[in-house]
Amino acid sequence: MNPVFDSQVVTCTIVAAAMTMIPGADTMLVVRNVLRGGRRDGFFTALGICCGLYVHGLLSALGISMILMHSATACTVLKIAGAGYLAWLGFNSLRSAARERRVADPAAIVRAAVTPARCFREGFLTNVLNPKVIAFYLALLPQFIGPADPVLLKSLLLAAIHFAEGIDWFAIVSWIVDRSRHFFMHPGMRRWLDAICGTILVGLGLRLAMQQR
Repeated sequence: MNPVFDSQVVTCTIVAAAMTMIPGADTMLVVRNVLRGGRRDGFFTALGICCGLYVHGLLSALGISMILMHSATACTVLKIAGAGYLAWLGFNSLRSAARERRVADPAAIVRAAVTPARCFREGFLTNVLNPKVIAFYLALLPQFIGPADPVLLKSLLLAAIHFAEGIDWFAIVSWIVDRSRHFFMHPGMRRWLDAICGTILVGLGLRLAMQQR
């Protein structure tokens, strides 16, 4: 049997699947972007999130994650950057909700088109700047890499499996949310959802900023 494909890979696949389905900043961002622009925005957001996993897999294999998580300065800088980015996304949603509240006919608001590149960038940065994901990869990957395994190859393989799981899961989330947009897109409901999504994203950013190492 190829040493890269073994029982450890199967175990990692199950663990990564469970982690993927736990709601967090990634899920909230996908939901927000689907409500904003439909499944297309959700897909490119998910693609950005999942491409970030390869960065974490590579950094973990090269040992850079170990340096980041054990360097007080590097960890603090990364945490502040990630928290700030989540808060910025949240404030954008809150600002959108406030703007619609001031308009007599919220349904008349014409939303600016959001490019796939922006959706991808939002997902990618949210994932890459999340120290929790770095810690997850730092703790997870070594458990499924044996002493004789090719570290880089297996790390990227595990990241690829996590990528596939993430794309599949967020595709399901996007489909469910998109199918319900006729309900969510009611002006009043949309304003409340913008406010709720914004508050949660800001809250996640503040929580991340205040967390101890």
